[in-house]
Amino acid sequence: MQVKTIDQVIESDFALYNGDCVEVTRGLPDNSIHYSIFSPPFASLYTYSNSDRDMGNCRGDEEFFEHFKFLISELYRVLIPGRLVSFHCMDIPAMKSRDGYIGIKDFPAQLRQAFEDAGFIWHSKVTIWKDPLIEATRTKALGLLHKQLEKDSAMCRQGLPDYLITMRKPGENPEPIAHPGGLDRFFGENEPEAPKKPRPEPNKEAFEAKRAYVGEPVYSHQVWRKYASPVWMDIRQSNTLQYKSARDEKDERHICPLQLDVIARGVELWSNPGDIVFSPFAGIGSEGYQAIKMGRRFVGIELKESYYKVAANNLQMAVQEAFDDLLG
Repeated sequence: MQVKTIDQVIESDFALYNGDCVEVTRGLPDNSIHYSIFSPPFASLYTYSNSDRDMGNCRGDEEFFEHFKFLISELYRVLIPGRLVSFHCMDIPAMKSRDGYIGIKDFPAQLRQAFEDAGFIWHSKVTIWKDPLIEATRTKALGLLHKQLEKDSAMCRQGLPDYLITMRKPGENPEPIAHPGGLDRFFGENEPEAPKKPRPEPNKEAFEAKRAYVGEPVYSHQVWRKYASPVWMDIRQSNTLQYKSARDEKDERHICPLQLDVIARGVELWSNPGDIVFSPFAGIGSEGYQAIKMGRRFVGIELKESYYKVAANNLQMAVQEAFDDLLG
């Protein structure tokens, strides 16, 4: 039975709240979240709303982290011991008008340190490749412009990739995340293929080893090799919920929706079917949409009412699509 109020939508597959992420997270039980994945506000780089409660609506990095640390402590409390939280982030350009100089700020390192200060263990970090031409076209960054190369390349720089940083709560994981038989699907570009069957060799032991490798687990080995890479070159940049929902141009769009491939890999590696996936910055519902499609449950919080309404529709869509997939 569905229950709706002005500020929440609760169903068997998900719960979505329209409110302050710190206040709502405080209402969640201890050790109740299996995995969390989200894209936090990039300090003061973007202004999502004019609300005083919006962490992105701050005067600078110091003020942002002063507020963000309250959320980190709540994440530590609600996460099950031994489980993980992943956050999507990037280095932030320092601007002359805002920072007094042109350069780059290591925002991912600041985030990681804030999580470590709260007791989390740094678990992993993956670099997600982005096309520098697209970044140059979108941001008009001085360091990426070809005319700057011709004028004075001392100010030229490389593009800014995304990162997925994963932190682990100390303790013994009470429910192992097992993949019997390995990974049976792939999220991204250029899906791997199993190698061809080996030809016989004079050395019987070498042949038997090769034949064992090209058995059933070989696809999983190839997928894992891509997932375990410290650089993900194969994320489909346009595979976002914003793109998939194909809403009208007049509808409000999220500033930087997280690619569904990134979410799917995190959910696949670090949660079991039926687990609760949590996003304190749900936006238009990207993390919840992908989690539900993969048989997980979802809890999300979104402060901005317009995003919240879009997220509610997208999560309903995920439930219906997951049901349709079950029917074949």
